[in-house]
Amino acid sequence: MYGLLFDVAAQALRTIAADPKHLGARIGATLVLHTWGSALTHHPHVHGIVPGGGLALDADRWVPCKPGFFLSVRVLSRLFRRRFLEQLTAAHGRGQLQCFGEFAPLSNPTAFSEWLAPLRQVEWVVLRQAPLRRTRSGAGLPIALHPPRRHLQLSAPGHG
Repeated sequence: MYGLLFDVAAQALRTIAADPKHLGARIGATLVLHTWGSALTHHPHVHGIVPGGGLALDADRWVPCKPGFFLSVRVLSRLFRRRFLEQLTAAHGRGQLQCFGEFAPLSNPTAFSEWLAPLRQVEWVVLRQAPLRRTRSGAGLPIALHPPRRHLQLSAPGHG
């Protein structure tokens, strides 16, 4: 489950940044897993620091982000949601998720699909914070990608 958070967060950031309608550049990111929310409840999510720009797709120059703007939070949130749910569904279909306790009925593919359906309709949280500091090459931009809490009650094998 945690690996899925990292993979999808990185994919979403790279995909949107590479799109010429957004940044048109290849970016890197440093991602960190947080497993608890501010209310001290189990709430896995990913925080990251991304540069304030990236290498042009032809790799011959630096493409800075617009001042005060990195990537569209709405576009990033929706891509992250779609890809996370697609990959979570695929992992469930391959038997890579185990559901325990009150969530045991979600082992059934139909029940799992019905349970995920509302998550396709709600906005997922992507937070973009102010730059850490401005440098010649751009700013370090903190970003956080939070799936809704509902689906985080599932346990990956060996973590029940």
